[in-house]
Amino acid sequence: MRPLSEKTIRSSFINASRQEAKKLNLPENFNEIDWENIEYLGWRDPKMPQRGYLLFTDAQGTTRGLLMRTSNATRRPGSAAMCEMCRDVTLPCPVVLFSTRRAGQAGREGDTLGTMICSEFQCSANVRVAPPKDPINPDPMLVVAQRIAELPVRVDAFIRRVLGESTVK
Repeated sequence: MRPLSEKTIRSSFINASRQEAKKLNLPENFNEIDWENIEYLGWRDPKMPQRGYLLFTDAQGTTRGLLMRTSNATRRPGSAAMCEMCRDVTLPCPVVLFSTRRAGQAGREGDTLGTMICSEFQCSANVRVAPPKDPINPDPMLVVAQRIAELPVRVDAFIRRVLGESTVK
């Protein structure tokens, strides 16, 4: 992902008011982000822990941001969930339901979408963990390369759903 400025971040939200974007708290480690090893930027607001932000720059160079909220509901102990973005089944982190208002009039009327995402948006790190070598995956680095390639496709598809666009090309 190309580095984003604070101004770009605040102006990229497709489902937040100007006031909400103005009040957002940047990630605590904003100046230390390893932009070359992330496919999207996501973080939880340190002052409002139920709020999260997800920003993605598509292949045309358009950066779009989503204001998201976590659910208060908790899953049953021992139940598993899979992150829709990284789709890892052996995650080292919890997965939570994030909901987000749709863009435009639909969102103003209360229409929302939800998806399961790693609680701290660590998908870029998760897809880079090589699986064990086995007969199904004789070359774990090919699996990693495929996961890295698929992550931005899934993020872009979710953003397109928020926009009300078709994800079929």
